[in-house]
Amino acid sequence: MMKTLKYSRQRESIKDCLAGRTDHPTADMVYTCIRRQFPQISLGTVYRNLNLLSELGEIQKLTCGDGKDRFDWNTSPHYHFVCRNCGAVLDVALEPFGELLIKAQEVFEGQVESHTVFFYGCCQKCMNLT
Repeated sequence: MMKTLKYSRQRESIKDCLAGRTDHPTADMVYTCIRRQFPQISLGTVYRNLNLLSELGEIQKLTCGDGKDRFDWNTSPHYHFVCRNCGAVLDVALEPFGELLIKAQEVFEGQVESHTVFFYGCCQKCMNLT
């Protein structure tokens, strides 16, 4: 049975904030955005709602290895690039490789359901600074 949630203006505002961004913000960045509309909202409420939306599959939670979760409104399968210099997390315009799942399933005895890929390096913006 699918879990249903009571409507929340704060939660909708969080989703709207994410939908208008492509920078894959941290919870702190979302909090800063949401406080304009809800000055009394707590960081804990933002964290709880981001995690809830992630668990429900309405947004993606990205763990890129820098200790800060990032959030993405685009829940379709896609890959990301992480800049080791500035920490930017960007979408990579590359179709996901279905063959990767097949190859993984061939060598793994369990059930492979999905995969996540992060590319790491230096973004164009940082390259232009050098």
